[in-house]
Amino acid sequence: MPKLIFVIDDEKNIREIIRSYLEKEGFSVMEFDTAEPALEAFNRYKPDMLVVDIMMPGMSGFELCNEIRKIDNTPIIIVSARDEELDRILGIEMGADHYMMKPFSPRELVARVKAVFRRVDGMNEEKTEVGPECRDLKIYPSQRRIVKVAETGETELPFTAMEYDFLFYMITNKNRAFTRNQLLSTIWDYQYIGDTRAVDDLVKRIRKKLEAADTAFQINTVWGYGYKVTDTAE
Repeated sequence: MPKLIFVIDDEKNIREIIRSYLEKEGFSVMEFDTAEPALEAFNRYKPDMLVVDIMMPGMSGFELCNEIRKIDNTPIIIVSARDEELDRILGIEMGADHYMMKPFSPRELVARVKAVFRRVDGMNEEKTEVGPECRDLKIYPSQRRIVKVAETGETELPFTAMEYDFLFYMITNKNRAFTRNQLLSTIWDYQYIGDTRAVDDLVKRIRKKLEAADTAFQINTVWGYGYKVTDTAE
């Protein structure tokens, strides 16, 4: 069954171009010219991804992302004519997997869609594979799941795709410190290099979730440098 992608943009020609390229690659597409009907349809159709514009009549793309993140970790790609650092940071804060500027190459968008799905699907890994662990966190890479381990069992924690990528990389390379630019260029995409506030905001969001889950795991700040995680408290 083809993966379903919601395309939400108030510009009809943009929606049609995106639909055309995605359908050529075998994806199923539903179009929306505003955010409200897309949010209403979300629970009914359970899309595999959303491609969302920021500036639309009524509910903005950021508001839509925020509402989606309250209920689900479905991958989101933001497309926008706004090239402000604050907008890109907000996109990351809302849990977007990519932020693309208009005008953009439809082929690049398709490439990003495929890359996100490859990460989410864990295509060539066994379902039972257990990945790296740190303190009371355990990772299942093929399912892109992070769980808290306790005497009573395992509890899955609700991380977005971008948050998962960060934690997977840090736990895989635990006890090593990384600069913010190293994290941006290694984990995500060249387009974010220089927007080091985006990393800080991402870490803040992850820390809130870790605190809410009462985990022993911590992301340590290396002052004047970046971040690292360790097996023991510092």
